[in-house]
Amino acid sequence: MNPPDDKTRQDAQLRAGAERQLTGSPRPAPDGTASDLLYELQVHQVELEMQNETLRQAQMALEESRDRYLDLYEFAPVGYFTLDISCMIAQVNLTGATLLGEERKALLLRRFTALVISEEQDRWMMNFMAVKQRGVQVKLELSLRRGDGTVFSAQLDCAPSAGGVRVILSDISARKQAEAELERYRHRLEEQVAERTVELVKARNAAEAANIAKSAFLANMSHEIRTPMNAIMGMANLLRRGGVTPSQADRLDKIGTASEHLLGIIDDILDLSKIEAGKFVIEEGPVVVDSLLTNVSVILSERAEAKGIRLVVEGGTFPPYLLGDPIRLRQALLNYAINAIKFSETGVVTLRVLVQEECAASALLRFEVQDSGIGIQAEVLRRLFGAFEQADNSITRQYGGTGLGLAITRRLAELMGGEAGVESTPGVGSTFWFSARLNKGGELAAPPAARPVNAEAEIRRRYAGRRILVVDDEPMNREIAQMLLEGADLLVDTADDGAAAVQMASEVAYAAIFMDMQMPHLDGLEATRQLRETPVCRATPIIAMTANVFPEDKVRCRAAGMDDFLAKPFDPPALFGVLLKWLDQR
Repeated sequence: MNPPDDKTRQDAQLRAGAERQLTGSPRPAPDGTASDLLYELQVHQVELEMQNETLRQAQMALEESRDRYLDLYEFAPVGYFTLDISCMIAQVNLTGATLLGEERKALLLRRFTALVISEEQDRWMMNFMAVKQRGVQVKLELSLRRGDGTVFSAQLDCAPSAGGVRVILSDISARKQAEAELERYRHRLEEQVAERTVELVKARNAAEAANIAKSAFLANMSHEIRTPMNAIMGMANLLRRGGVTPSQADRLDKIGTASEHLLGIIDDILDLSKIEAGKFVIEEGPVVVDSLLTNVSVILSERAEAKGIRLVVEGGTFPPYLLGDPIRLRQALLNYAINAIKFSETGVVTLRVLVQEECAASALLRFEVQDSGIGIQAEVLRRLFGAFEQADNSITRQYGGTGLGLAITRRLAELMGGEAGVESTPGVGSTFWFSARLNKGGELAAPPAARPVNAEAEIRRRYAGRRILVVDDEPMNREIAQMLLEGADLLVDTADDGAAAVQMASEVAYAAIFMDMQMPHLDGLEATRQLRETPVCRATPIIAMTANVFPEDKVRCRAAGMDDFLAKPFDPPALFGVLLKWLDQR
């Protein structure tokens, strides 16, 4: 027996429902009487009414669904178009007509291509044909023209449909406008960045030009000041060597002290300027801390004794074979120690070095100078290490000084990987300190100190009668060098410019040549280059004797072919020492 189908079950349920409406409960099986026939008619009538009600509700639901669909279709936020195979508009919703500013009737049976601006019609037709013929879906952006002639940006989503192409149209004018505005802003930003970059480049170039001008000015000032300083100190040395009375010797000593003080100020200004210009170079060589402390104490001992101040050195145990810049370490320590002696009337000045940190590759040393001087007020400590700063102007009047030493010490410490600072109590004293990181090297140590040699006496004994050429455009400097060298029994020729020196050296075989850098007509560098090209001077020692003392000046001298460098102002031992070295080597 086959189970009842859905229609049979539905009819049974409908009949049962009709019977319940008539009797409130299902009727027993009919027995064929007239009353049974009437009852059946009533049941069928109720069934029909129920079916009509069901159909009416279904019709209402269908109409509601259709209305909702029409609302969605007509008032959607996008335009819906149906195009036939010839690109005619077959259907369009209300939104689509509104977007185009046209009546719906005016759009129907109109070619969609006519809505596209002429410049983009070919691109539209190419995409339309691709959708129609190949059944692909295409998304593109076009510019469409409204009924009032205005143009707006639209996005078209095209897909194949029965007998044509379906197009969903969105107005993207606001988005395109925002993108255009963003693009304009980006371009403007790029222009501003480019303008700012040009300004920064100009500023950088101006700063570099100013820095170059500053360096050139400082180098020139150094040359201009050192040249007469060489004459002053040289003449004082010559007078002393010629024999003077005790009072004259005392006056010459004072001239020498004042000259050395002025020279120290010049060196400080140049050092600070080189540090600020980024041209200061920290060397690396063997550092023996105990020897460094001993050297500083020897330099300061006479000064400390003159004021009745006891100088104490506290060393310690340090890692062997340390590498750093011993000259700059000594300079920084001397800056502190000289100030300590200057600002102390009595008491003790202690030089101390401690190991602050240590690792396998390096050690951080802390150098301290402790005094029992006047001390410093707390409010001036923070500006004490600034360039040209002192505790107050009265200190400048009472003790003198430029205030550069502390600034240079801090910069030196920073260049050596450390710091600088001070702890002070007014009326009790101060402890100035700086730290420096020294690398650990192999089994290297500072070379043993050479036995003091009287270079002048050695030259007189071993090289008397040798001929020396002195090249300098400054008559007084030539005279000083000539008199010193002749005093050592040497024969001396002089030239006042590089051209004359080249001519003279090509005719006479000199044992050595002292060459100034800065001269008219032909400077010392070019003169040296020309001399090195002549066979007679290819191996002749050429020693720069110049007031140009910047590191780059030394590099230029070496590059030109000079063998050594003697800075003005020089003292006789330095002159004879460098000359003896090269005479021995030759």
